[in-house]
Order: sequence, then structure tokens, then C-alpha cells
Amino acid sequence: MSIGYRFTEYIPPQDDKPGFDSLLKIFMQLVTITSGDVGEALNWLSSLDKQYNLTGDEYGIGDFIEDLKKKGYLDENPQQQGSFQLTAKSEQGIRKSALEEIFGKLKKGGKGSHATPHTGIGDEASTDRREYRFGDALEQISMTESIRNAQVNHGIGDLRLTEQDLEVTETEHKTQSSTVLMIDISHSMILYGEDRITPAKKVAMALAELIKQKYPKDTLDILVFGNDAWQIEVKDLPYLEVGPYHTNTVAGLELALDILRKRKTPNKQIFMITDGKPTCLKEGLRYYKNSFGLDRKVVNKTLNLAAQCRRLRIPITTFMIASDPYLQAFVDEFTKVNNGQAYYSSLKGLGHLVFRDYGRNRKKSF
Repeated sequence: MSIGYRFTEYIPPQDDKPGFDSLLKIFMQLVTITSGDVGEALNWLSSLDKQYNLTGDEYGIGDFIEDLKKKGYLDENPQQQGSFQLTAKSEQGIRKSALEEIFGKLKKGGKGSHATPHTGIGDEASTDRREYRFGDALEQISMTESIRNAQVNHGIGDLRLTEQDLEVTETEHKTQSSTVLMIDISHSMILYGEDRITPAKKVAMALAELIKQKYPKDTLDILVFGNDAWQIEVKDLPYLEVGPYHTNTVAGLELALDILRKRKTPNKQIFMITDGKPTCLKEGLRYYKNSFGLDRKVVNKTLNLAAQCRRLRIPITTFMIASDPYLQAFVDEFTKVNNGQAYYSSLKGLGHLVFRDYGRNRKKSF
């Protein structure tokens, strides 16, 4: 006898005061734009509240700040009395917010591994079937299809199963992928009144969260490059700022190669988000800089590294968030030498392009 369902009046949980969730989403956006400056983000939130009446008499910005502390999003800053700093929970929340904003709601998927074109005794069943070959594992045999073949070939009255009746389900090999994401933090990323660094940060955070959720066996390393290049942790992304730097693409590519050499995965790739041409090299202790046009000394060394990556079977996907024709000509040449991919993107479409290319590359065996 089925008990069935019993319906009662739904009483929503009283833990969160009205308005907290909506204010939290806005706060996460603001704290990304301010590079982790909580005070500045809260000032902006107060200005928005004044302009758009985000809060009411029962729930104000002060209540919101208290809830942020109570729920573990903010801590007191020990270095500056009366100020706050983000917690690890906030940093993870910012990444999740970026993922939802750029890639939409994603369902958890399987093992989170990357498919390759190779079949045989693999890791995951595919929809393809073929005839049995000597050496195929017993668990690969599709019994339903094999028995049906036996009935067709020999009749129901004389049911017997021969080697010719057997069908095998193909399995796909799964592999891991290692990605290095390079982010340009040269001064041009905030020139001309356009904030290019915030969308780049959001894409990096969304990609990191995507890989963590869907492809946990993959690795993602993030580096930034200006006059020099250095590696950063995912947790550092909300605090990333542009500096008074030129663009040393060579240093970024050299560091990316050093990182990927240490990875034992068979598939390796580099994603590079930039808005300009290479303008800087480090020669010993001094910097060689030239922001006027395309300096062949700098360009040639950059192209040499693109060719080296190609020899190592490491494709470079360049996301150029600028539209100057001579810059596109350089990126075209760089891409041709590497045999990689290039996209000329507006800031609005950047995240979708990165997601699409990551999804396409995970189906390749480089």
C-alpha cells in the first residue's frame, strides 16, 4: 500500500533577512571591480542604495554588513582597525558568481575527464558498436545485441552463440588536460576609460570554478604578465590589479612553458587574454621597452616562443580584446606560427569564447 504524499503549508526559513541574497550578488560584483577593497565596495553599495533604494526601513546596509560578518563572508582586518577583509568563503562565492554570470547554470558531470578520438579498451562506454575481435574484454560484449544476432543468424529453434554473432561496445579513453591561463596586466588594460581587467578576472574565476566542478582531474595554472611574469593562485584573482607595466609576452610564455613541463598530463594548452602587442623584453637586469609600433626585436622573440610551443604540441589560444588592424595582423602571424587559435572579442563575449574553446579543446588529443 502506497503512503503517498502529505502536503503542508510551506514556511520559508527565517535565517536570511529579506534582501540579503540580492545585496550579496551586487556586493560580489562590486568587490571584484574594486580588486578586493571591501571598504570601497561597501561605499559603492551605499551609493547605489541611495540612488535605487535597494534597502528599506526593516533591513539596511548596516544589517547587511552584520550578516556578512555573521555568515562568514567578512573578517575584521587585523592590520587596519575598523576595516574588513574577505574570507575564503567570499573568494569562493565570487568564483561561483562569475561562473553563473558567464557560463550559466552547469550540471555536475561524470568523472570530469576529457574525451579523445581513441577507442578500444577505454574508460567510458560509447554508443558505437563493432564486431568482436580477439583480445576484446568480456565486459565489452553487448549481450543483448549478440543474442539478437544469434537469433537472426541461426533461428530460435537452434539457438547458439558463435564468435561471428558477438558485438562489442566501443569505449572511449578519457584523458586529463593541463591549461595555463595568461592574463595581461599591463597599463593598457585600463586605458581610454575601459575596464578590461575585471572581465578578464571574471573569466579566469569562472574557468577555475568550471574545471573544479566538471573536470576535477584537470589542472589550471594562472599567471599574469606585465614587465615580468609571475604565477598567482586562484584565490588571488579577486585582488588582481593592473600595474604601470609594459607587455612582456615573452616572459609570460616562458613561465607558461616552465609550468607545463612539470605537468605529466598528455594534453597541454595555453590560453592568453591580452589587449595589446608585446612591447617589452628583459635582458639581464635591464628592460628593453618600445611601445611605438611593432618592434621586430620583441616580436621575433615572441614568435620564436610560439614556434617552440608548436614543436612541443602545446597550442596557444589568444583572446585579443582590441580591434586595431595592425594588432590583428600580429596576432594572425603569431597564431599561424603556433598553429593555434585566435579570437577578436569584445569584453561582453569574452567568457563565452573561453568556455567554447575549452570545451572544444577537451575533445582533442593535442
